[in-house]
Amino acid sequence: MGLRERKKLEAWRSIRECALRLISERGFDAVSVEEIAEEANVSRTTFFNYFSCKEAVVFDPDPLETQFWQDLLASRPDDEPLWDALTGILLGYVTQFGDRLAIHKRLKTESPAVAASARGAGDHFQAELRAWVTARTPAGSELDAQLMLNTATAAIGTALTLWKPTEPFEDFLDLARTCLHKAGSGLAALPV
Repeated sequence: MGLRERKKLEAWRSIRECALRLISERGFDAVSVEEIAEEANVSRTTFFNYFSCKEAVVFDPDPLETQFWQDLLASRPDDEPLWDALTGILLGYVTQFGDRLAIHKRLKTESPAVAASARGAGDHFQAELRAWVTARTPAGSELDAQLMLNTATAAIGTALTLWKPTEPFEDFLDLARTCLHKAGSGLAALPV
């Protein structure tokens, strides 16, 4: 990454960090784009060069997010049992949301319009994860592999449903680990 790209990434992250801090302190509706821009020391125009709307500053993926989870997928050893690999990948994936998961959950609860703008945010990751599972699944084990993938994803969803945004993010991670452990108790023994 060259200097120009690094500076753009720094600006993107700085704007998001300021937005998340303001929204966390005052609430989504109480913070304007102008206030976010002022806090980030950029113009309103610069804000819109990076984000299409206020919702985007909360829900858009980090520009390096795709590389982050592609590295997660690539880092798993070929001979690692699938359940263990899925557990490591999904826990690794959700760690990147520590700065904004509580805001995401509150906004989705408080504002149906905001929730609608967030739909599909993880679709690209889910598609890549499904392709990764398919590529490493031996012939004849497709049912077990897809069952593991769907169960692991549901375990993360269950943790998210039960976790309260007023609790620390580490509590969410602990709950996710617990859900994955319980869900995988029987699946981990499958030879995929």
